[in-house]
Amino acid sequence: MTTIDTTYLEASGINLTHLKQPQINTIAQIQPHGVLLVLAESDLSILQISSNSSRAFGLSPQALIGKTLEDLIDSYQFSQLQMGLAANDLDLVNPSKIWVRRHGDEYGVYDAIFHRSADGFLILELEPALTQENIPFLGFYHLAKASIRQLESTPKLQDFYQIIVQEVRSVTGFDRVMLYRFDEDGHGDVVAEDKVEVMESYLGLHFPESDIPKPARQMFLSNWIRVIPDVEAGEVALFPAVNPVSNQPVDLTLSILRSPYPCHIEYLQNMEVAASLTISLMKDDKLWGLIACHHRTPKQIPYELRKACEFLGRVIFSEISNREEEADYSYRMQLASVQSSLLESIAQDDDFVSGLTQHEPNLLDLVDAQGAAICSGGNWTTVGRTPNEEELNYLVQWLAKSVEGEIFYTDSLPLVYSDAERFKDVASGLLAIPISKRSYVLWFRPEVLQTVEWGGDPNHAYELKAVDGDARLCPRQSFSLWQETVRLTSLPWQAVEVKACLELRKAIVNIVLRQAEELALLAEDLERSNAELKKFAYVASHDLQEPLNQVANFVQLLEMRYDEELDEDGKEFIGFAVEGVSLMQTLIDDVLAYSKVDLKGLEWELTEVETALDQALGNLRGRITESDAVITHDPMPTIVADGTQLMQLFQNLIGNAIKFRKPGETPHIHVNVKRQDDHWLFSIQDNGIGLDPQFSDRIFVIFQRLHTRDEYPGSGMGLAICKKIVECHRGRIWVESQLGEGATFYFTIPVGGRDRHHVSTRKRQSYLFDRG
Repeated sequence: MTTIDTTYLEASGINLTHLKQPQINTIAQIQPHGVLLVLAESDLSILQISSNSSRAFGLSPQALIGKTLEDLIDSYQFSQLQMGLAANDLDLVNPSKIWVRRHGDEYGVYDAIFHRSADGFLILELEPALTQENIPFLGFYHLAKASIRQLESTPKLQDFYQIIVQEVRSVTGFDRVMLYRFDEDGHGDVVAEDKVEVMESYLGLHFPESDIPKPARQMFLSNWIRVIPDVEAGEVALFPAVNPVSNQPVDLTLSILRSPYPCHIEYLQNMEVAASLTISLMKDDKLWGLIACHHRTPKQIPYELRKACEFLGRVIFSEISNREEEADYSYRMQLASVQSSLLESIAQDDDFVSGLTQHEPNLLDLVDAQGAAICSGGNWTTVGRTPNEEELNYLVQWLAKSVEGEIFYTDSLPLVYSDAERFKDVASGLLAIPISKRSYVLWFRPEVLQTVEWGGDPNHAYELKAVDGDARLCPRQSFSLWQETVRLTSLPWQAVEVKACLELRKAIVNIVLRQAEELALLAEDLERSNAELKKFAYVASHDLQEPLNQVANFVQLLEMRYDEELDEDGKEFIGFAVEGVSLMQTLIDDVLAYSKVDLKGLEWELTEVETALDQALGNLRGRITESDAVITHDPMPTIVADGTQLMQLFQNLIGNAIKFRKPGETPHIHVNVKRQDDHWLFSIQDNGIGLDPQFSDRIFVIFQRLHTRDEYPGSGMGLAICKKIVECHRGRIWVESQLGEGATFYFTIPVGGRDRHHVSTRKRQSYLFDRG
């Protein structure tokens, strides 16, 4: 046997994963203490039989193929088995004592155990009967009763563990019995042990997942009891090796006699174990752990005693499960109280974020976390110790790409998300629930250094060796104490905490959906009202034009016809009327323009921004000339937008910059644009009078003004129109300014799907108009 490395595997085309997780269930070999028959259930004819058939029947396997079970046992026994098999409940048949004639008057007594394989064959396994009678039901009952009486006398869960191994060892006589519990990663630890003094103790030690790999754990789920009477006994092949009906190796998942995998035999030998018995312990249809029994010498356990141990394990373990549930009960009640308070707060507040963070208790109390963060609508709200906002954004992006399902939790986040090592002191543990594609609730736990005691070095749990020219995994030789300091790990999330978070998620989703439905109804009503108001504004402003024009015309006619008869006051009054009519016309035009922004609807098309900007500057030519304004702009892109409204947007913003210039100074206005992620950012910067930052939102409200009309004429509609145009393009607009220091207006336009993403190559331009 020689050690080999992975380069040999690569050169040989051997898959290491297949070596770690072999197909144990199709091993076509059995242990030699029994005989196995594969039967066609229709007539109970023999399709395959183990090569040691002469031991039970005195005939070679070749001579037995094609015979029926009736040819091997007397007619009475055969009819009894037939009736049991016809009932379709094999538990009523197993085990059956059968007498098999060998030679002359020589008989052998066997325990006959039937099962149906996953591939549809009837399997009969014969083991030499060590007792002539089956254990009666009362025997099982008294066995369990005595154990439960001991359990009732102790309140401690650890004492429960110890009682179960003591009772199993008392019943079976094994040298060492251990209770082995699996964790979430498939690793396991010995939580209880009872043994003879001379055997090595494994109590408290952890064992790596590779000791009981995934295929073996799957087998334990299906076959609750496993016995190896003699580790050194070798194996016996089936004849023929391939089933003649299916042309595949028969599935021996449920077989008692199935030969162990060679790696497991070597594992037991390295432990100095000559015989073993393993009993599966199930909880919520999952493999919770095993009762592992070891003996220093070969040891056969009768079928009845094995079933008694299985029965005892199930009864006692059900009590353990109850005690675990009781231990969790008070904590569950505490979490239920916190959850109820959170839901009440969410229902009363305007949004679920405030409900989870602004009251006591808050979401930290739900899972005993040191930090929590909520992402809603792109905004973060944090409680306690959390990563910074930039790290949270990257973390949520990773969750969205890498994680599916209603919940994700880990107590070692840096091992699955390497960037988390930067903030391991606050978030080595993560529990996350998605509320929507863009909304998450996250809980964090900090790193806790732990010392784990292993049975041997888990980093060298096996060696890769060449055995008879074949690559094989061989277990480690030593199981001596090996200590490991575990880093980048937090305290684990308990099952009750995970369940509480799932229930919270469902409640939040229901509340958010209900609020969304209410908002949708309000939105429909609002949209209907807005449509009616817009239509009214359009019609009203349009219909007001004619009488207003008549007023203007007649006032001007009055001034022309009676000019000589009017005194100075009369002429001044007529001037006031004309100015009022002009202002009213401007206001009506602006209201009409405002109502058209939505009523018309956007005409989406590829639009050269430079063209829209040139049109706006052309419309402002008179005001630019009058004010000597200097207007420059960077190269403009081509975007998906409504060209007419884009022109109106530039015209209003640049017109404002000219209007609110400093007295006696030449206006300098610059239009800039740059690409940012999924949108274009435009800016219009001026050197005008600026504004107080406290009014930066108010100026975009319809009819809101910061100056009198005597100071600066206008209707107060221009910036409201700009805001509406930008929002109709799914962008946003804002201003940054200080009083007396000019202003910069910003607005964004999303990058459209049809956007060609190119920028005009025209050079930077200046618009300097001749004076007068």
